Amino acid sequence: MGWMGQGGADRIGRDGMGGMDGIGMDRAGWTGRDGTGWGRPTCVSSGEEDGCARPAPAPLGTPSPAASRPGPALPGAGRWRRRPGTAARRGAAGSHAASQGRGEDSHPDGGRHPAADRAAAGTARPPRSPPPRCRRPLTALPFPRPQSKPLAAVLKDVCDAWSLPNAERYALQYADGRQMYITELNRGEIKNGSILRLTTSPDQEAERLYSGIQSNNVDVKTDSLKKLASLSQDVTFAQEFINRNGLKQIFYIVEEGNDTGEILAHTLKAFMELMEHDFVSWETLSAAFIKKIVSYVNMNAMDASVQQLSMSILENMVPSSRILFELVKKEVTVDRLLIHLQVTNAQLQLKAMALLIALLLAATDAERRDMMEYLREKNIRQFIHKNIIHSSEPLGDEMAHYLYVLQSVSLNLHERRMRTSMDPYSQEQRELLQSLRQAAFESESDAPAGTFSTERRRSLCAKEFRKLGFMNNSNPAEDLRRAPPGLLALDNMVYFSRHTPSAYSRFVLENSSREDKHECPFARSSIQLTLILCEILHVGEPCSETAQAFYPMFFGQDHFFEELFCICIQLVNKTWKEMRATQEDFDKVLQVVREQITRTLSLKPTSLELFKTRVNALNYSEILKLRQTERLHQEETLAVPVLELRERLKPELLELIRQQRLLRLCEGTLFRKISSRRRQDKLWYCRLSPNHKVLHYGDVEEGVHSPPIESLPEKIPVADMKALLVGKECPHMKEKSSGKQNKDVLELAFSIVYDVEEYCLNFVAPTRYEFCLWTDGLNVLLGKEMTSERTQTDLDVLLSMELKLRLLDLENISIPDNPPPVPKPPSNLNFCYDFSHAEQ
Repeated sequence: MGWMGQGGADRIGRDGMGGMDGIGMDRAGWTGRDGTGWGRPTCVSSGEEDGCARPAPAPLGTPSPAASRPGPALPGAGRWRRRPGTAARRGAAGSHAASQGRGEDSHPDGGRHPAADRAAAGTARPPRSPPPRCRRPLTALPFPRPQSKPLAAVLKDVCDAWSLPNAERYALQYADGRQMYITELNRGEIKNGSILRLTTSPDQEAERLYSGIQSNNVDVKTDSLKKLASLSQDVTFAQEFINRNGLKQIFYIVEEGNDTGEILAHTLKAFMELMEHDFVSWETLSAAFIKKIVSYVNMNAMDASVQQLSMSILENMVPSSRILFELVKKEVTVDRLLIHLQVTNAQLQLKAMALLIALLLAATDAERRDMMEYLREKNIRQFIHKNIIHSSEPLGDEMAHYLYVLQSVSLNLHERRMRTSMDPYSQEQRELLQSLRQAAFESESDAPAGTFSTERRRSLCAKEFRKLGFMNNSNPAEDLRRAPPGLLALDNMVYFSRHTPSAYSRFVLENSSREDKHECPFARSSIQLTLILCEILHVGEPCSETAQAFYPMFFGQDHFFEELFCICIQLVNKTWKEMRATQEDFDKVLQVVREQITRTLSLKPTSLELFKTRVNALNYSEILKLRQTERLHQEETLAVPVLELRERLKPELLELIRQQRLLRLCEGTLFRKISSRRRQDKLWYCRLSPNHKVLHYGDVEEGVHSPPIESLPEKIPVADMKALLVGKECPHMKEKSSGKQNKDVLELAFSIVYDVEEYCLNFVAPTRYEFCLWTDGLNVLLGKEMTSERTQTDLDVLLSMELKLRLLDLENISIPDNPPPVPKPPSNLNFCYDFSHAEQ
């Protein structure tokens, strides 16, 4: 147990009881309130039985009677000083935080501070009770483990040490990062090296700010709202403030409408943070408050930050209630959102896109269809293609995700037709089917009634439907009974015949004049091609919560799916001729076409014209070359000597992959926080220290791509990592439902289990590639094998390159331009061996 001696409070020792961690209380760093917050904390270190590193005495203020021995000065505020012989010592430390917990301090050179080896050391700033500008020597106090001493008793000990009355008015709070309050529920998350400060309790602070936001003094009101917006991120404070009916006062500030600019922005920010905790339902908002928020969005002359926050509030309201959706949809028109999309402010543009996507996702199928049709009339795709995708500014991850969702929602409008079988009794559908035949042939069957008998007319129609490629030519509707692709295939064929009539006629007539076994069946090919396109473009599948993969050419063309079909059906005919296929080769041809489409789409062409050029260039002979290359590569690698050489090369190349994974972890990755209610726009960054000993992480702002390690306050020592969990094993995935919409998130989720209490740091990787790199890297740190599919892919590539280099050993060998001369014949030919004599 740590102790504070009466004559020397700057020394921490141990008795035989153990079980308590030290926490440093900084009394020297407090400079009083100056309008900007409290004084900067200075760092402390806990001592050993044989000596300790002591802070320098404060140059100002009244000396404390407990400070009897001034020690050497610390290297600087917030920095640790290592002493030899203590870094390896390690005892029972306090438990680590979960994914929002605090990190462990480390020495700038990557080593652990001696205090972090044994005790949770930190800095505590005193409350507001002492007089301003008071500076006192630093004192170190113990912080017990959860099971050893109640938090209220710890606070009383701290206050008694500083002679502060009314300990119930104070609380401990993290000094850095999100500055969360310490409670009985989260005290187990305090990690070694966490820096804490003593401050007013959440209820006292909530009461003070509740009064401050009602002040008539503009400066006091502004400061109070700014502080409220910051503290509302903490769940303990938020509950205290809401319990005091604080939201009612925020509603009053907004509904009165007397405040604008900075005050209004802080008010809306505080409201957003308070609502994030889900203590209050969005459905309880008053109509006056909602109309006021809507008015900020609809105003032309309004502060951009206020409009951004207002659209964020509406974005949260829309999915929570059907009533709120209808209200927002009515008050905030699509035209107004399109105006916001055209501004130069990237953040305002992003929030407008987020609100538009929220409205689309919350709408019914009919409403979504009407909204998409209206957006098409307003040429939204062309605007996005020109001013967002091809703008001078790089496309952010958040905007990329919204463009993916917009593409997915638009393509999913085809789902209803894709899943609907043809009804042979529907007059409309039969007319569409007959239009295909009439557009291709000047048929005798269309002669005036009475010219031919019914049987003759029926026979002519069946013949023409057979030429069109229907398998059931007497009743072609049967070919369209399969769903998917259902009626979507019929729609595509009709679109092709009406919008490219010359190409349609050429396709049908060209194949109807061939021999029966070599003709390409248009209808059968169209039905199968429609199914292939639906699978490639994921039509009918729910939107992913994290995906960012969209096709730029989608936004450059109206009727994208139909136009893509028109290009690909002609590709089918072209590939059929190149392969000299027969009816028995139908499946092989469509497999080649699928490969042509997927390979071309992977190149992300920016327009359909570019897609058409590239997919036609990738003809059947090119596909054969690619397949032959892959096959030869496989054959080369299956020879016994080559297999032996592969096994000898594997350890060296696996080590190279391990080093690459660790280097990637050192560079770090930007992760996004995912909420069950909506996709959060909050980001956090995680990276490995250069010496591979500590994982650093922390929240970052949008647009920050590679923050320095010093800006990431949270830390997890690699030595404390216990295991790596992936997919459904992760704690943050167990609450997810098993629906399709969460399948993509499950495939990207992983968690780090660390410390003896087995806390978890939870991740959702932005892409499958990042998932593979991080899980591989973490397995390397844990001393385990790399198991991702990316490891095998990289290993195969490296092995292939290395094998080719080894087998092509031409170093220091000169190859002559001319062949060598034929040598002279031998003087005699008596060099044959007679086996008959040997046998005798």
